[in-house]
Amino acid sequence: MTTSAKDGHLGLASGRDAILKLPASPVDAPMPLLLLLHGASGNGEGMLRRLGAAVDEEGVAVLSPDSRDGTWDAIRDDFGPDVAFLDRALARVFETVSIDPARVAVGGFSDGATYALSLGLINGDLFRTIVAFSPGFIVNGPAQGRPRVFISHGTADQILPIDQCSRVFVPMLRRRGYDVTFREFNGRHEVPPDVAREGLRFIAGKA
Repeated sequence: MTTSAKDGHLGLASGRDAILKLPASPVDAPMPLLLLLHGASGNGEGMLRRLGAAVDEEGVAVLSPDSRDGTWDAIRDDFGPDVAFLDRALARVFETVSIDPARVAVGGFSDGATYALSLGLINGDLFRTIVAFSPGFIVNGPAQGRPRVFISHGTADQILPIDQCSRVFVPMLRRRGYDVTFREFNGRHEVPPDVAREGLRFIAGKA
């Protein structure tokens, strides 16, 4: 592996593809990687914009793919084509970028947070960290490993109300033995810059 890969689309599919964003400053050691999943009707490019400068500041490589349809498959049905595409995208990144296997994370916003949380718990042997910004629910599946979990949610979320979402399953995850950091903030259905930064620091092992 090398750290010479460039930012940009991976070229794995026409139309809806995946984008790799590397930190602006050179990194000598293997980097942490975040597989970042967008919300419903979104795309990888728009999801990267939500994190803003936090990616460069915290030295995290970010792989931001597009779902195969308007949102992630398991939100409406079951895991399928999206997982296959994520596998291909991750394989491409592992071939071209020096990634620290102990710091591979999955995260997302809204539907992407739901998908990331669900997929991360099922694949906790690969994803050591999960970062879920305003998730809605957890898709049931056989859990593996014991990933660290960061969840944020706005107290005035008008799309996925906090009392029906994160305040329900955060205690449930803690009862099951997961190390969960829960960040409530005064806001709506969003990822404020300080919350994005906190999530990236969590992945980089700085928080």
